[in-house]
Amino acid sequence: MNVVTLIGNLATDVELKELAEGKRVASFVLAVDRASKEGGADFVRVSVWDRQADLCRQFLHKGDRAALDGRLRSRSWEAPNGTRRSAVEVVANRVQFLTPTGGGDAAAETPFEEAAVS
Repeated sequence: MNVVTLIGNLATDVELKELAEGKRVASFVLAVDRASKEGGADFVRVSVWDRQADLCRQFLHKGDRAALDGRLRSRSWEAPNGTRRSAVEVVANRVQFLTPTGGGDAAAETPFEEAAVS
């Protein structure tokens, strides 16, 4: 079963790209605190698709708190210098905005919304 649930703070602003097929993808890095004596955080790259991507770009900013669930995706490619590179990221199905925006409880105002996952 490939299921991931994370809560953390955005370490970067949301970047939105439009692909040739008209699909949109947003990406950002989520800092997730470690529950250990050493502390620290893990930094996880997240991608979100289509309408959910638009909402993330509009309402999420560096430092904001968010909860998400999705799946892990690994990919690999050849870099321009000929070395093999790889990365693991989370493809979010749902994102919940936890930072209040303008006096309300954002968690209540912005419910989970399904994202189109490709």
